[in-house]
Amino acid sequence: MTDTPRTEFDAELQDRLMRYAAIDSQSDATTGVTPSTECQWDMLRLLEQELTEIGAADVELTDYGVVLATVPGTAEGPTIGFLAHVDTAPQFNATSVKPRVIDGYNGGDITYPDDVDLVLSPKDHPYLGTKVGHDIITASGTTLLGGDDKAGVAIIMTMARHLLNAQGAQHPTLRIAFTPDEEIGCGFDNRLAEDLKVDFAYTLDGGVVGEIVYESFSADGAVVTVTGVSIHPGYAKDKMVNAAHLASKIIQTLPQATMQPETTEGDQGFIHVTDMNGGSSEMELKFILRDFELEGLAAKGDLLRQICAAVQASEPRAKITCEITPQYRNMRYWLENDMTPVELARAACVDNGVEVLSVPIRGGTDGSRLTEMGIPTPNIFTGMQCIHGPKEWISVQDMALATNVCLSLVQRAV
Repeated sequence: MTDTPRTEFDAELQDRLMRYAAIDSQSDATTGVTPSTECQWDMLRLLEQELTEIGAADVELTDYGVVLATVPGTAEGPTIGFLAHVDTAPQFNATSVKPRVIDGYNGGDITYPDDVDLVLSPKDHPYLGTKVGHDIITASGTTLLGGDDKAGVAIIMTMARHLLNAQGAQHPTLRIAFTPDEEIGCGFDNRLAEDLKVDFAYTLDGGVVGEIVYESFSADGAVVTVTGVSIHPGYAKDKMVNAAHLASKIIQTLPQATMQPETTEGDQGFIHVTDMNGGSSEMELKFILRDFELEGLAAKGDLLRQICAAVQASEPRAKITCEITPQYRNMRYWLENDMTPVELARAACVDNGVEVLSVPIRGGTDGSRLTEMGIPTPNIFTGMQCIHGPKEWISVQDMALATNVCLSLVQRAV
């Protein structure tokens, strides 16, 4: 077994993540309110209370569902923000999470008490094989863990508690923000950019150790509505127009071997249908469109519109609409003009013997929106792996490395 060094933060990080993960805070895109679920308020109120207890200043839970707080500076420097989101992904069950810790992982297969057929193996997940001797946190097999992004919450809280109690630590003023509904792309309120009051910021929402990400997808959402002609099916000959059939035709006309999430990787974008709702009289299809470049994103929107128009032309009695709405943009477009926060994070990694890995993420963060609004916000690793599913796991020691990188970062900023 590898002799894995322990740090002063391990126990606190483990305790925080285990406690936070056990709190249901899954978001729900169907409610139309922000935060989208009442349980997120429970998590936000807890963090408001804990920040007050550790001595943070200006602690506030806003009416738009964000916890804000200040760690007062002890030296001159830029005001730096640290953000994480409290909601967990709606793609898999996240109710009644039972987190558990595997002390000193031995390098073998990990099984789950609540699903005996589920196995997490380093054969399928090589990164796990590099964590021999680490303390691994997983759920019990029937839920996701919620390390995305409660690991980020735990890291920021641990860093804040340390700095508020440290004697003689030199750091500028820090601003903390815990946000809702990141997983469903509708928790970012435009007031946050003004209320945060920072020169630049970081999201703690990344994966493998060393990830310092400043490139993300650009993203649009699309809603296609198909209205058919409804009539009693017994008397439908030459009269009915079945909206479900036309909706299926739209989906089947999309490229199947390319431009799907399951057929793309690297710098390839996609068109992904996320929801189909309705019946024979009317159907609603929801899509997400993703590409690293705006030209590619626009082309995907044009393709979806063209397919809708072609299906409309095949059945003029139907009505098909396609509405495309911007969601977020590749943060690289702004960060490449001033790489100061990226270089600061990279230098902090080097301080801690961490090899820097900067690759585009096939997704987005709250930092994508903040960067677009004028607050440069790259993304820092937490260690989270296999997110949005029952095999989700994280190393306590990876979280400790992220904590130390953040501490080195703020010390370098003075």
